[in-house]
Amino acid sequence: MFKPHVTVACLVQAQGKFLVVEETINGKATWNQPAGHLEANETLVEAASRELWEETGIRAVPQQFVRMHQWIAPDNTPFLRFLFVIDLDAPLPTTPHDSDIDRCLWLDPQIILEADNLRSPLVAESIRCYLESPRYPLEMLGAFNWPFTKGA
Repeated sequence: MFKPHVTVACLVQAQGKFLVVEETINGKATWNQPAGHLEANETLVEAASRELWEETGIRAVPQQFVRMHQWIAPDNTPFLRFLFVIDLDAPLPTTPHDSDIDRCLWLDPQIILEADNLRSPLVAESIRCYLESPRYPLEMLGAFNWPFTKGA
């Protein structure tokens, strides 16, 4: 049976700058959107909010859904990556709670698109999607009969 990893990513934008998290992998600083795996007992939106807080210290809920990418990493690991958008009025200070994150940066999109230290090509593709693709309401991703919802 095919079992891809399910991940979520938050594309956070404020005043034309995008938030990236920097972590050291194999001795090299790499950039990614705040992102991570879907955990048990959480919806995709809850996972995105949790990952954003863990990696940046920012508490926010995704506002829109952009795209789901089906991707196979260079090590042949299959992924389904759900991309969400959070538009802020201004860049916020960051305090990563995940020890793997070295720091957070607010960058112009062109810097990210031209960077040679991206965690994966999906980092740049996410920026392109933000700039060129339609966005969808979160209701598009329903949690049917979800037993973990408060009040259920």
